[in-house]
Amino acid sequence: MENTTSAPITRMPLIGDPAPSFTAVTTQGTINFPEDYKGKWVILFSHPADFTPVCTTEFMTFASMADEFKALNTELIGLSVDSLYAHIAWLRKIQELEWKGMKNVEVKFPLIEDIRMDVANKYGMMQPGQSNTQAVRAVFVIDPESKIRTILYYPLTTGRNFDEIKRIIQALQKADTDKVATPADWRPGEDVIIPTAGSCGTAKERMESKDDDKYCLDWFMCFKREGKA
Repeated sequence: MENTTSAPITRMPLIGDPAPSFTAVTTQGTINFPEDYKGKWVILFSHPADFTPVCTTEFMTFASMADEFKALNTELIGLSVDSLYAHIAWLRKIQELEWKGMKNVEVKFPLIEDIRMDVANKYGMMQPGQSNTQAVRAVFVIDPESKIRTILYYPLTTGRNFDEIKRIIQALQKADTDKVATPADWRPGEDVIIPTAGSCGTAKERMESKDDDKYCLDWFMCFKREGKA
């Protein structure tokens, strides 16, 4: 007999979707998302549990880079399914630890209490193949228009690369500002890719151009030199 009592399936949000809204209790008070973050880039990330070693290294790293993200108009929001009191105790313990030269690290960004897994389920952070009680290491990059622009998922055992997360923000902001794309391993200050020619005439013009600011490897692959007007 068919089972009709199973819980409804929530579709995981995709790149380009509006970020699901929520109100949540955090270590920095109640937040209303995305209303409280209008005009800001946001990194919303989940971790499996408090007082776990991989998560501890990640929080120390994120907290140490918080000013770098603020300089990019980017706010951090963490989440796990632990209680608010567990969050507070863990963040206080983190301040006593030292790792890779990081010490006296104070986590000032909000950490969401999500015991009911409401937010985690909205964002597809609960994946039964990994755990029914712990959120995987998910990262959602959300733009100032509250649209999801990047989604990263890591298994429970693997710590994130925070330089790459910062690079993603920089690349997205560059693409939005200058209407360009960024090539493999791009870093700020390196050449960027201009939109592909949309006609034979434009392709021919680009290949024959003597513009010092731009160069083409072929008609469909043209670059703009950074640092040029």
